[in-house]
Amino acid sequence: MAYLIRNARLITAADDATGDLLIEGEQIAAVGRNLPERIGPQLRPEILDADGLWAMPGGIDVHTHLELYSWDTVSADDFYTGQVAALFGGTTAHIDFANQARGQTLREALDAWHARAEGKAIIDYGFHVSITDPTDAVLHEMGQLPAWGVSSVKLFLAYKGVYQLSDGDFFRVCRRAAELGLLPIVHAETGDVIDILVREAIAAGHTEPIWHARTRPPECEAEATHRAIRLAEMAGAPIYIVHLTQREALQAVAHAQQRGTRAFAETCIQYLYWTIDDLARPDFEGAKFVCSPPFRTRDDSAALWRGLADGTLAVVATDHCPFNFATQKTLGRERFDKIPNGVPAIEDRLLLLFSDGVMQERLTPSQFVALTATNPAKLFGLYPRKGALAPGSDADVVLWDPTVRHVRSARTHHMNVDYNLWEGVEVQGKPVKVFSRGRLLVDGDDFRGEPGTGRYLYRGRSAAFAASSR
Repeated sequence: MAYLIRNARLITAADDATGDLLIEGEQIAAVGRNLPERIGPQLRPEILDADGLWAMPGGIDVHTHLELYSWDTVSADDFYTGQVAALFGGTTAHIDFANQARGQTLREALDAWHARAEGKAIIDYGFHVSITDPTDAVLHEMGQLPAWGVSSVKLFLAYKGVYQLSDGDFFRVCRRAAELGLLPIVHAETGDVIDILVREAIAAGHTEPIWHARTRPPECEAEATHRAIRLAEMAGAPIYIVHLTQREALQAVAHAQQRGTRAFAETCIQYLYWTIDDLARPDFEGAKFVCSPPFRTRDDSAALWRGLADGTLAVVATDHCPFNFATQKTLGRERFDKIPNGVPAIEDRLLLLFSDGVMQERLTPSQFVALTATNPAKLFGLYPRKGALAPGSDADVVLWDPTVRHVRSARTHHMNVDYNLWEGVEVQGKPVKVFSRGRLLVDGDDFRGEPGTGRYLYRGRSAAFAASSR
């Protein structure tokens, strides 16, 4: 199938101009002005008039947790429902996490996540591998990850007794990652301190959702971010901090970048909006906002917006990990530490960032594309296959109407969860046509995808191994 998109505003991380875009099969064949309607004797593309629409690379969400078994339950979206929701939000590829259990090989962990995606996936997807048990054998096995299409490893400084690594193990994995050209990505909170604060709060009878945030104070994130960066520096590795939420952690990243360290960071769309006060909502409603790290303050959110605009933050992701309020979040009604951690956002990311970023002139259109598609592609070994509007790139293309207004609601969203964090919030702009590898999968309100047609992404070396982080 071929499509000729006419008269679109073509927006990339570097350019913003009106023109045409030709999709032939799975790839972009040509980009320019006044492209001919017929190229060769066989090619007769369907012509789409995109006057008034923006054409952008499909979004890439590099932080998702589909079908994650945790807190004695499983996240509500699997690789089918989560990807349907992603498409309706303009996201055409994502990277999930294959978490190693103690005593498990990395191959076994990766195979377990492949099994969850196979037969369900609609769009292209990859996996980070989370290393939680870095034995000598596992460090040796890391050498196989590039051949398996994995170019990044997740490390935790939190979740004591489950995922958390000692500083020594963290250093060893980072050093091995540097040898292999793998990007360490890090959950940075001081797990030992959090463990003490949680136990003390429970013993004192503090059980409400707000105590999730009070026992994970911002100082824990700031300290762990600084420590992770310094340990990576000693190991000779670049580093990528996931779900950064607050000012001091942001400053730690900025200072590292200023001294030439290859330090990168993402925030997630929800941290630009919600605060610790939302965890104190009555009638257990605060449980809807429980995620880790927790929400901070309005000043922290403002700092994150500035970090996006000035380039300190490279990516906006979601950490999409939804749990139903009625049947899953309530597992922690008696104790906040039993509330499943995670929020739904995979469908909302581009909608909210466009509406409150681009439309409010906090971000330029090209910055929007960089944060949601191009930088993720570069940092996680997918560029220029993904994240670009260029001949030879995958035809992951979103046609976006910047004028339409609509209201976010659990009644109309496509995520398989019974609430929406932005319930009742009006946003401006939405995708009207979404292509994944040349397949028109979303056309207005119509979904045309088929489960099992998404492909696993074999990712290459991260651009983080270049000389500078900025």
